[in-house]
Amino acid sequence: MTDITQDLAEFEQEWSVIQIEAIDELENFLNGKLDTKQASPFNSATYSIIYAKCFNMCNPPRTWAGRVYKKHTETIDNYLEKTVLSALREKSGQGGTILLQELQHRWSNHKLMNRWLNKFFSYLDRFYIKHNNVDLLLHVGLKLFKDHIYDEIKSDTTTAVLSLINQERDDEIIDTSLVKDTVDSYQSIGGMENSDTYVDDLETPLLTSTREYYKKKRDEWVVTDSTPAYLIKAEKYIKAEEKIVERYFTKASSGSKILKVCEEEILEQVNVDLINKEGSGCCALLAEDMSDDLQRMFRLFSRIENGIQPMGVVVESFIVSKGDEIIKQRQARLDGGEKDKNDDPEFVKALLALHKRYDEVVTRDFNNNALFQKALKDAFVEFVNKNVGNFTSAELLSTYCDRILKGGGSEKLNEAEVNECLDRIIELFSYLNDKDIFAAIYRNQLAKRLFNQKSASNDAEKYMIMKLKVLCGTQFTSKMEGMLSDLTISVDQKKEFDQQMNENDTKIDFSVQVLTTGFWPTYKSPGVTLPSELTECMDIFKKWHDKKHSARKLTWMFAHGNCTIRATFGEKPYDLLVSTLQAMALTTLNGGRTMTFVELAQQLNLEETIMKPLMHSLSCGKSKVVRKSPASNKISNTDTFVANSKFSARVRKIRIPMASLDSSHNPKRVEEDRSNAIEASIVRIMKARKTLKHQQMVSEVMYQLKFFKPNVRLIKTRIESLIDREYLERDPENCNVYKYLA
Repeated sequence: MTDITQDLAEFEQEWSVIQIEAIDELENFLNGKLDTKQASPFNSATYSIIYAKCFNMCNPPRTWAGRVYKKHTETIDNYLEKTVLSALREKSGQGGTILLQELQHRWSNHKLMNRWLNKFFSYLDRFYIKHNNVDLLLHVGLKLFKDHIYDEIKSDTTTAVLSLINQERDDEIIDTSLVKDTVDSYQSIGGMENSDTYVDDLETPLLTSTREYYKKKRDEWVVTDSTPAYLIKAEKYIKAEEKIVERYFTKASSGSKILKVCEEEILEQVNVDLINKEGSGCCALLAEDMSDDLQRMFRLFSRIENGIQPMGVVVESFIVSKGDEIIKQRQARLDGGEKDKNDDPEFVKALLALHKRYDEVVTRDFNNNALFQKALKDAFVEFVNKNVGNFTSAELLSTYCDRILKGGGSEKLNEAEVNECLDRIIELFSYLNDKDIFAAIYRNQLAKRLFNQKSASNDAEKYMIMKLKVLCGTQFTSKMEGMLSDLTISVDQKKEFDQQMNENDTKIDFSVQVLTTGFWPTYKSPGVTLPSELTECMDIFKKWHDKKHSARKLTWMFAHGNCTIRATFGEKPYDLLVSTLQAMALTTLNGGRTMTFVELAQQLNLEETIMKPLMHSLSCGKSKVVRKSPASNKISNTDTFVANSKFSARVRKIRIPMASLDSSHNPKRVEEDRSNAIEASIVRIMKARKTLKHQQMVSEVMYQLKFFKPNVRLIKTRIESLIDREYLERDPENCNVYKYLA
């Protein structure tokens, strides 16, 4: 016998011991031929003996490591072919669940076998494999399982897994742990050498199956269900799919892909159709205040890319339609004969209610999402700036604010309610293009409230100005703040002057408010003829004032003064609360004098444009303290006036209002202010940029000016004006480019 033959014989003899004591025992354990109560096929003593024998076979004087490595491979290979594969083939025709159960049983056995063989031959991993560039023992075992078992049955097991997942989607009870273990085995085998194995064998078929499943569901639902019903089902299935992903695919990237396929099929494919569905889409949900369904629609379509954008379009269009309805209602009232005036609380309240309603929808149902905030803003900007009748929305809004600050009109509001109402007015104000017009009107109305002591609350006035300041900046409210400051200062001045009047022992209770010209609106100042008693008081005040402020010039604004006149009609005395001009007219008619319109005008030294509203308030209003001839509701130059001796009233104190002699704002002054603002903006831009093209200039000016929407033609005119005044010049080579001249 040769040495080689003898060596082989010795190896086989030694291996037969390993075969009997280790491998046969291990296979018997895996096949259930040993005591089932036995937790492990080998105790520590047996393991030590087998490990020592394997170690000796691989070390000198023997050099059988390569043969042992080969025997290890043959052992697993034979077991898989003869035992495992035959068992799986037998189960393959008995249903998917049975096949998967058998697969998991055999896979668990194989992992156990692989682990024990790796323990016995661990020397090979530490030395032989390291120096011979071959696979680790565990990898060999996994690769053999893949080649002999996995590749043979993967088609059937994949079909079984997909079927069970679909059954679970249909609310059937399945063995979830079996599916979980099978998916894990795919990941283990697929991750052994090439990740594409898992993707190709399970993930790709699963995504295809998922798409087909949800496409079928979508096609059923979209025909039979309303949008809310469809979305209820969609949300239910997506939540169920999330649980499936969490249960089976936490270790793989498949989870996000599965959910994406689900969302694509039941949401993305019908996104626009569901939102615009007639009778049950987003528009219908808004009309019916179906908050839960709107929240669900937003929640679901937020899951897909650009899914809520079609909702934003519908929301904006819907709010615009509601705003247009309010506009049409005001127009219908005017067409029906209602007087067009700058005070229309019904119109403004409707706008405020509309904004409150859909601001709540955006906050509550759309999670205050920026897209819907923009939709709300764009919608209101569109219709709030539509003017109906002779008065702009800015004037109507300011007048409503004036009503609230005077005490709410017929509504009695507490401080919190007033502040809430002012907050809502500010929200509407923010949508106005012509904020500067609102400011001009508001300043005039604020002045009248302060002049006539009509403000219900000084705190409310300050609160409104503060809100405007936060929104538009200090420059916007500086004059309004100055007006309030003037009145605060005038209180101290009044106390000092009252003391002076007491020392002079005058017969008239006389007080003066000193105002700063720059803060207050510009008013007409008619040079009315005054009685000597009043001029005496004025002289006293002027002397007192000149001592304190010699450099300041006083201008008397009689149109905005007020008086209390004690008048007796018959035998009954009355206190008439009137303006200074009304007081002068009544004083002139005192003692029963009868005077014509022309005589009164000459006596009072007033123009016709002032006399007509003045005499109308006294002879044509609710309290007719003056009788005119002929009797009518219009004042003409041929009328005659006399004190009304038959006048009587239930109350002693009577306020006689008079129409304002000044317009709500001066359009010419507004245009001048706009021109100045545009020029200032141009200079700021050019000072920073030095050189700029015309179109860029226009764009930046439009962006900077927040108080009004400037006309492009006006911007061009102001540029030309600045060029003429040598603030700018055109580039000699390109007339479309401007240069700043320092």
